[in-house]
Amino acid sequence: MIARALLHTLLVLSLIPTVAQAAEDKTKNKTTSTYVAIGTLTATVLAANGRREVMTVQSGVDAPDPALLALTDLSQPRLRDAYNSVLQSYAASLPPGAPPDPDYIARRMQQATDQVLGKPGGRWLIGGVMVN
Repeated sequence: MIARALLHTLLVLSLIPTVAQAAEDKTKNKTTSTYVAIGTLTATVLAANGRREVMTVQSGVDAPDPALLALTDLSQPRLRDAYNSVLQSYAASLPPGAPPDPDYIARRMQQATDQVLGKPGGRWLIGGVMVN
C-alpha cells in the first residue's frame, strides 16, 4: 500500500514539469493574426473578340494595430463595397483585350482602404489578379 502511494506520488511529480513546459510552449508560440481576408472581388471586362470576361481579384488587409484590426474587421462590408466600386470603374475603363495593371489596382485599393478606415495604417494586400 505504501509502495503504491509512493509510485503514484512519483508519477504525479514526474508529470509536473511536462505540464508546465507544455503550458509555457503554448503561450510562447501563440501568434495573433493581423490579416483580414476580404475575399474574391469580381468585375466584367471586354475581351479582344468583344465577348465579356470576368476579372477576379483576391485580396486582404493587414492591420498590425489591434484597434485598427478590430475596425477593419467591423468595416468589411464597407471595404468590400469600396473595393468593388474601384474595381468596376477600372474594368470599365480598360480597352478590350488589355491586361489589368496590378500596380494601379493596388494604389487605388489602398486609397479606398485609407478612406474607409479613416486613417492610414491598414495595408491592402493583393493575392492575385486573373481574367477568365
